[in-house]
Amino acid sequence: MMSMSGCDAKLYPRIQLVPGGEWYYALEMHTSSVWLRDPKLQTTLMQQKCQAFNKNFSLPNSHFMSFHMVNINNFFKCISTSNNSRNITHKKNDHFVGYNMYNDCEGFNIYYNLSKGADNLPTNCSLIRLPIHLSPGDLFDMLGPEFLVEWKLSDECNECHYGGGQCQTDKTNKFSCHKVFSCIGVVILLFSLRKKIFWHNNLRFWESRAEDHLNIEAFLKNSGSYAPKRYNYADIKLITSRLKNKLGQGGFGNVYRGSLRNESQVAVKVLNELKGNGEDFINEVASISRTSHVNIVSLVGFCFEGHKRALIYEFMPNGSLDKFIYEERSNGVRQLGWPILYKIALGIARGLEYLHRGCNTRILHFDIKPHNILLDEDFCPKISDFGLAKLCIKKDSIVSMLGPRGTIGYIAPEVVCRNLGGVSHKSDVYSYGMMVLEMVGGRKNVDVGVDRTSEIYFPHWLYRRIELDEELQLIGIMNEEENECARKMVIASLWCIQTDPANRPSMSKVVEMLEGKLDSLQMPPKPYLYSPSRSKVDSSIIELTTTTYPV
Repeated sequence: MMSMSGCDAKLYPRIQLVPGGEWYYALEMHTSSVWLRDPKLQTTLMQQKCQAFNKNFSLPNSHFMSFHMVNINNFFKCISTSNNSRNITHKKNDHFVGYNMYNDCEGFNIYYNLSKGADNLPTNCSLIRLPIHLSPGDLFDMLGPEFLVEWKLSDECNECHYGGGQCQTDKTNKFSCHKVFSCIGVVILLFSLRKKIFWHNNLRFWESRAEDHLNIEAFLKNSGSYAPKRYNYADIKLITSRLKNKLGQGGFGNVYRGSLRNESQVAVKVLNELKGNGEDFINEVASISRTSHVNIVSLVGFCFEGHKRALIYEFMPNGSLDKFIYEERSNGVRQLGWPILYKIALGIARGLEYLHRGCNTRILHFDIKPHNILLDEDFCPKISDFGLAKLCIKKDSIVSMLGPRGTIGYIAPEVVCRNLGGVSHKSDVYSYGMMVLEMVGGRKNVDVGVDRTSEIYFPHWLYRRIELDEELQLIGIMNEEENECARKMVIASLWCIQTDPANRPSMSKVVEMLEGKLDSLQMPPKPYLYSPSRSKVDSSIIELTTTTYPV
């Protein structure tokens, strides 16, 4: 939970989502989303007052605009049967078997389960929705005053905005597009208000399309000759034979194989129009445009036309790393041999070292995982997908960042729990370590399907074997040279996943460890490792919970 003094509060603009409604602080504004803080909820949570459960977060939708509140969870407030509820040990409502119960509020109990909802609520219960931050502890520790609101416009409203108008509704809720004809007036409005504000059913939010285009044009102007080639959407259709050969898909959109006029093979990532946020797109174009390294994917060009967006990369024949390390194996044979695994681990380390130290501007990736490592025809690894990357000047050791970013299982603990340390390039080091451990084991780091409970959390099992100087018992090791490579990868990774960022090595040091002699490596301290029971594992919070094992 973040604290905020009265002086800090004055730094943030106050807004109302509904005129006459609650006032919130706008902490961080993006093109189609905004982080808000509810100061009243913050006070009740800090004082652990049950008035916090009188709140209920929801937003209206319309035929041309919909909203999504990202970190909001369902809670069930049920009237208790006793007037002296604080002094009685309560039996859980049979309707909420498997739920947690909070019974320290007079007159009602709270039931919650972060992994599922409930249907057909009892008549004495009501549904409330509150922001969560997944901090370990009791219910008040789990709740937070900050929430992320995302919005998405319909096609007709998008068309209105792109044409320079504003979406509006009248008193009868009829949609209309109000055209703005004065270019000078629009520019003045953009500079004076930062973003245009428009209304819908007494709800206002910030228009994004015009700013997206201003940002991309400013980026191209500042990049000069270093800017990648810009294509129009008709070119994208031609390059991909009208989006014929799909290589893969994800939440961002689809990836297609294509061919340029010089017959060079490329991979074209066509972003979903519904994503509606130009920041990640510009982030990726700006980040990769600043790089030139054998272990960083090359950006050939991009398309930014209306709400059509695409990124054109060099083609990687062997696809992403994840498909080579998790598939079933037989007869003790791995998909990739240990020499290739070692080469990939070293190549990724060199690529990250370059991002952190070799560029004019330090680039923090924040989403290192097997899916974002691409392999060429010789299995040379290349880091890709810079949508979450953050640029900072080299002298900065700590970066400011609101809200977790990355993928569960690879996110550094300080990204989620800020009292563990500042977010920095060491957060990428942690993700790298977790990924290499999965390469070593050929499995997810948390796997409840293993035969022995001691092997559920793989890093803990590996640490014990290294500590006791036992054989690693890893699949496919054929000789002493491969065994030495495997042990170097394990020891370096265990250093990388130290809970305290200060205890993690830089990527330069990781490269040195991998290239050096095994007998020169020291045993790392025991990290704060989480070893879940087989009966209850919630993958959404594994990365957010830690247990200290005594040395």
